[in-house]
Amino acid sequence: MHLRGVVLPDGGQRDVWISDGRVTFSPVEGAPTLVSEGFLVPGLVDAHCHPAIGPGGPTDLDGAAANALADRDAGTLLIRDCGQPIDTRPLQARADLPRIIRSGQHLARPKRYIPKLGLDLEDPDQLPAAVAEQAADGDGWVKLVGDWIDRSVGDLAPLWPDDVLAEAIKVAHEAGARVTAHVFGEDALPGLIDAGIDCLEHGTGLDTSLLAEMARRGTALVPTLINIENFPGIADAAGKYPVYADHMRALHARVGDLVGNALDAGVAVYAGSDAGGMIAHGRLVDELEALRRAGMTAEQALAAGSWAARDWLGHPGLSEGAPADFLVLDADPREDLSALRSPRHIVLRGALVR
Repeated sequence: MHLRGVVLPDGGQRDVWISDGRVTFSPVEGAPTLVSEGFLVPGLVDAHCHPAIGPGGPTDLDGAAANALADRDAGTLLIRDCGQPIDTRPLQARADLPRIIRSGQHLARPKRYIPKLGLDLEDPDQLPAAVAEQAADGDGWVKLVGDWIDRSVGDLAPLWPDDVLAEAIKVAHEAGARVTAHVFGEDALPGLIDAGIDCLEHGTGLDTSLLAEMARRGTALVPTLINIENFPGIADAAGKYPVYADHMRALHARVGDLVGNALDAGVAVYAGSDAGGMIAHGRLVDELEALRRAGMTAEQALAAGSWAARDWLGHPGLSEGAPADFLVLDADPREDLSALRSPRHIVLRGALVR
């Protein structure tokens, strides 16, 4: 097929052809023209998504496929899963579903994370070996649970000793994998960052000094702002643990400064909806708009959920020879992110899915 429009992020009016599922800027004889005007945007990226988790908890493959279709129909064409309770490799073989970068299973401790979602390690010293297994089984990412409520102390607390974290992340890096971690509170952050972690999820306890260290090390942040909106409700349901409840409310109250402070420090921030469980699938645009409200420009927020995130994850955008995964919009999303809510066309693997 042939298209003509404003190609992002460069912003120039160009002719684009699709041949054998890939982008080319060289004319393809006989290709029918799909559009002659509009905005061509590299497929959106949900950098924190759980296709195999839904409102009722873990799903089977059919449920995971339905969740991935909901994400696709909202423009998400690349997913970095941030922990899955089942093997989702069969989804990767389906041409109608978004591309999925698998992180394997969450690594946690017994009774220190949501039941039935991850692998519970009885001894913290098992973490490096478990990381090695997940790195070998996944697509270049490993997911740790960095902190969670410790009911024995009634508040958020780290799951892993600092020396074990350092060894586990070293093992992942030696295997060519990157590591990310769920973390809400403050106490787990220094150990995770000093150990060389590649990314933090949520990061509500970050302060300016830790953000500066993240920037120095090249540690990314995926803040999942629309999930953090649930913190007051989580606190209200935690009446047995008043210290934890107050802590969650305090973390929620300060999140408004998180993205702006991260940008000021030079930390790379990417968009992730945390779809699965408390967040419905297909809400990535809500996250982009939340990033804009938190201090990004519309173009920065779009980049965080499109071409910049693709570059970070090793997937090209609209470039010569790249897989043809993109949206066609009627209006410029750099000016108004709501344009993403009604794409004229969605092209995935060179096929028109809308």
